[in-house]
Amino acid sequence: MTIQPVTENDIENCAQIFVQTYNQAPWNYQWDLKDALNYLAEYYSSAQFKGFILYDNDVFSGAMFAHTKTWWTGRQLYIDELFIVPNSQGKGYGKALMNYAEQYALENGLSTITLMTHKYMPSMKFYEKLDYVHALPFVILFKQMGGKG
Repeated sequence: MTIQPVTENDIENCAQIFVQTYNQAPWNYQWDLKDALNYLAEYYSSAQFKGFILYDNDVFSGAMFAHTKTWWTGRQLYIDELFIVPNSQGKGYGKALMNYAEQYALENGLSTITLMTHKYMPSMKFYEKLDYVHALPFVILFKQMGGKG
C-alpha cells in the first residue's frame, strides 16, 4: 500500500471513483461525472489544497481531498472528501488515509483535523472509532435554492 499526493492528472480518475462511491447505497446521491470532475477540480485548484491517493499494488483504491486553514485554535487540516473504491471498502484503506492525514498534521504543526459527515451513515461510526468526536453544539445549516443551476 502506498499513499502519495494527488496530482492534476489524478482528478479524472478520482471523479470516476467519487461518482461510483456516492451514487450507491448508503449515500444514493445523483452525481454526474462532469459535476464531480468540477467539484474535485475546484478543491485541487485551491491554494491550500492537500490531497492524498492510496494505491494497493498500483491499483487506485481511494483518495482524500483536504485543505489547510487558519482557525482560532491554530492551523488545521479540513477533510473535504474521503472516498474508497466501492469494492475495496472494509479493507482498512479509509483508516490508512486517516492515519496518513494525522501524521501529515503532526509533521506540519497543524493543531486539529476537522471534517463533516452524515450523522446517520456508517461513516459516522467509522470516524468515532478513530476517536473523532461530534463537535457539539455546532451544526451545518443550508437552504435549498431551487433547481440545479
